Amino acid sequence: MSATTSQPAAEMSFPAEPDPGPRGRHRRRRRVLLGGAAAGVAAAGVAIAVTAPFGSPTAPGAAGTAAGTSLAAVTLGPLQSQTSVNATLGYAGSYSVAGHGSGTITWLPAAGQVIRQGQVLYRVDNGTPVFLLYGAVPAWRALSEGMSGADVQQLNRDLVSLGYAKSADISALGWDYFSWETAYALELLQAHLGLKQTGTLPQGQAVFLPSAIRVTAVTASLGGQAAGTVLQGSSTRRVVTINLDAAQQSEVKAGDKVTITLPTGQTTPGVVSSVGRVATGGTTPTVPVLVRLIDAEAAGTLDQAPVTVSITTASVSNALVVPVSALLAQASGGYAVEEVTAAGRHHLVPVSLGLFDDAAGLVQVSGPGLAAGERIVVPSS
Repeated sequence: MSATTSQPAAEMSFPAEPDPGPRGRHRRRRRVLLGGAAAGVAAAGVAIAVTAPFGSPTAPGAAGTAAGTSLAAVTLGPLQSQTSVNATLGYAGSYSVAGHGSGTITWLPAAGQVIRQGQVLYRVDNGTPVFLLYGAVPAWRALSEGMSGADVQQLNRDLVSLGYAKSADISALGWDYFSWETAYALELLQAHLGLKQTGTLPQGQAVFLPSAIRVTAVTASLGGQAAGTVLQGSSTRRVVTINLDAAQQSEVKAGDKVTITLPTGQTTPGVVSSVGRVATGGTTPTVPVLVRLIDAEAAGTLDQAPVTVSITTASVSNALVVPVSALLAQASGGYAVEEVTAAGRHHLVPVSLGLFDDAAGLVQVSGPGLAAGERIVVPSS
């Protein structure tokens, strides 16, 4: 194989190919430059005319590429830098429902059932319900008129949310105060659930959780005592969890747009909602990344399902784009692409690299004389 230059190239041994640099994880065709003179021209940023670039001689000016290669076009348009990672589709949160009474369990929900505030979590003895209310403070005492505190405040807000009290009536006496308005509203809720209307909230009659619960496991048994953990569950909010390599943490931030590929092959959009700051794990530490689905219904009822997430970390609106596989690592450093003219002549064009789209296998390039529509050599698929 020879290079067309102003002087014959000196015979010499081919230099060992250097480390391709920080982008070395991208797949590249290995290529040794054509000789000392050609390497010097390439390093100066000038296109190199070559014949038979992959070792199959052709006449000068003849069209065609070597066996195992094909041609691709340089394109102009938008490009996104994407990172593809494996993830798990499920539900956010992990909750436990603990029993505090001494009654015998007579009814339990089924796994997968969704229970919202004001609805029954389980029943004891002769069917007495234990119901769900929303709040961050767990039920730790019985509540009655004249008491105050954060647990009273969340009870008042729940009674208003359920429609048993009016916001103006509760706020007039204080959100954190158990007033006669609170007692009356609680009596209405107890009547709705078939409970004795006492206007007080005994400990164990209600369970406070941050949100609705989707039952994931029933740990108690019918006929058992309502003590210890009765149910386990999650929230009803769909979420994708990524255990991201800690080395990639800086590449992802909250608000990044993503594309989620479901087990069915369908895709649905999402947004990164949080990126963990503390890495865990041994030789390959990871940080947790949570992704919110834009269309939660697109995931159906899938739970703990493996998915692939393509995270968009940057974008450009107007870029020259080539396949990553078209890049040639040069002995003098940097990269080039092999252009094929309309007459079939092959030239190495040094290029500077921009954004990489790992998911699509594309890269933004710029180089002297390189333009959209020109043909470049790539390995055959």
